[in-house]
Amino acid sequence: MKQFRHPTVPQLEQMHRSLVEGLRSFCMKQGIHKAVLGLSGGVDSALTLKIAVDALGSDNVTALMMPEIGLSHTTNIEHSKSLCAFFGVKNYQIAINGLLQDFNTAPWKPSRLAQMNTKARVRAVLLYSYANTENTLVLGTSNKSEILLGYGTKYGDMAADVEVIGALLKTEVIALADHVGLPLEIVNKKPSAELAPGQTDEEDIGAMYIDMDQVLANIEEGEDACLSVGLPDHLVRMVFRRYMASAHKREMPPVIGI
Repeated sequence: MKQFRHPTVPQLEQMHRSLVEGLRSFCMKQGIHKAVLGLSGGVDSALTLKIAVDALGSDNVTALMMPEIGLSHTTNIEHSKSLCAFFGVKNYQIAINGLLQDFNTAPWKPSRLAQMNTKARVRAVLLYSYANTENTLVLGTSNKSEILLGYGTKYGDMAADVEVIGALLKTEVIALADHVGLPLEIVNKKPSAELAPGQTDEEDIGAMYIDMDQVLANIEEGEDACLSVGLPDHLVRMVFRRYMASAHKREMPPVIGI
């Protein structure tokens, strides 16, 4: 068992270098040197943008801002615009409100969960519409904590050609974002998917990322091992329950054999 600790400066520098070189190498292997990502104003997409610019150059990166007017906080929109201006990347703002309206005319009444997931999936459709048009790769912005917990929408924010920060736990994302000089108002922002009014990640899940990451750092050791070293029972059981229940989100759809 390993205790999760705040990364040291050398570790942060190595993380940044590995992610930049890894993304550049991945794009070279695909023969595509341009990328697009969704920019929300949060720390995950901000760090992904920074790594993409460092790996590919600002001329080869495009950001789509896809707010839901009336729900997306104006501060997040302004932070996204400021990041695009600072990094000098091409960007588009497309409100998704109009695209969501037709789903409410379906013969069934979409549930609250369906409505929330549709927002994420509409954004993925926009990203791939741009990517297909301009021959770019779609960069995912999910971190390792979200991926392991299944805290994301299948074929929505989890749809991507490559996950840029998927090897970093949420607390590592925050530390690296601070290390590379992203604005503190973004680094310290309370995480939120902004799929419903007042939503925050940690309230949705029921625990703080700093606590969950202690378990997630040792997820491969198994539930009993995490319990044996004194991690809180309720926290360990909740994390493993989410980890097991969301396995389908980390795998290709099963194929029925013949």
